[in-house]
Amino acid sequence: MRNILTGLAACAIALGLATAAAADAGGPYKLDAKGKCHDVKGAFAKAEMCKAPAAAKHCRDMKTKKFAKCGMPGTEPVPSK
Repeated sequence: MRNILTGLAACAIALGLATAAAADAGGPYKLDAKGKCHDVKGAFAKAEMCKAPAAAKHCRDMKTKKFAKCGMPGTEPVPSK
């Protein structure tokens, strides 16, 4: 029983860390409840700054230069031709 509870606690902690990391991944510009764009200091910014960047179609590992899943640590987008 103790092993099950320990496993559940570890999963809950990992899920909490992943959720916090995903929340910070939005960049320095955020939308408020009214849909207005703000920078890190809270000042208004242009609406274009809050738009999400286009997702990369292909990524590669920076060390091995082989294709990798986008969004993984140590990857970079491959420039499109």
